[in-house]
Amino acid sequence: MLTVGLALHEHAMLYETSIAVEVFGVDRCDLSATGEWYDFVVCTPDASPSRWLPDTTTRGFSALAEVDTVIVPSTRVIDRSPDPALIDALRTAHDAGARIAALCTGAFVLAAAGLLDGRAAATHWMHAGELARRYPQVDVRPDVLYVADTSVWTSAGKSAALDLCLHLVHTDHGAAAVNGLARRLVVPSHRTGGQAQFIASPPDPLVSDRLGAALDWARAHLDRPIAVSDLAREARLSTRQLARRMVGEVSSTPLEWLQHQRILRAQDLLERTDASIEQIAARCGMGTATTLRRHFHRVVGVSPTVYRTSFRS
Repeated sequence: MLTVGLALHEHAMLYETSIAVEVFGVDRCDLSATGEWYDFVVCTPDASPSRWLPDTTTRGFSALAEVDTVIVPSTRVIDRSPDPALIDALRTAHDAGARIAALCTGAFVLAAAGLLDGRAAATHWMHAGELARRYPQVDVRPDVLYVADTSVWTSAGKSAALDLCLHLVHTDHGAAAVNGLARRLVVPSHRTGGQAQFIASPPDPLVSDRLGAALDWARAHLDRPIAVSDLAREARLSTRQLARRMVGEVSSTPLEWLQHQRILRAQDLLERTDASIEQIAARCGMGTATTLRRHFHRVVGVSPTVYRTSFRS
């Protein structure tokens, strides 16, 4: 079981802290193919209980050296150095091989520890300029939702912290688990960021019944050719009405939505089955392996074979 340590420093902000607790601190082993979720550890400066989590056992910052992933929530204070004990603990955890993830202005804590030197990083857009000014050795990306490095991850502000946490879950437990979690949180498990994101989307939670039924029908028939007129017929709308409704309710044109669903189906089949690329192309409605490879690489950023190797290894 993977262990996640929450570095609950004295200037932590409640919103991002609660995101980490909700995603990693609630037992959702029923969503995981392995039957395991996360062993969640809350670490405070002196191991004293948190006023936000009074019933949760806490440990000191030194315990971060023993976890697989460290989550550093946002900080209210960006104009002075963080707690030296936290800095030392983060460096020790990183040297021990832990994955370090900062939410929102938590990037300032990582930068102070030197963990972002020479790396790309994200933070809240309002503070991106200050992060770049204070730490010129960091490649600050002010216009992305998050940056996912092998060992050091950073997110933009507020809801982008949830995007990063969901991406961590997808990396650890796969598409089915993150889709199930996103449904329970009533959020999409994918938002377009500044890099290819290997995250699948759940059914659209805010779509009206009539359009939602049409989209469900399309998902059930992705192995067939589906025209915009077919979707419109199922939704009992004109094609113009369908286009307007889809842009308003799922932020996508009908054709873009269909293409995205076919890619998601291919991702799911690559992760869960041993079907050949040709078979997957047919089952997701791409026709040929060549067509699947072309569109898959354009959207995801890697070939289907590389994707399968990454998530089946």
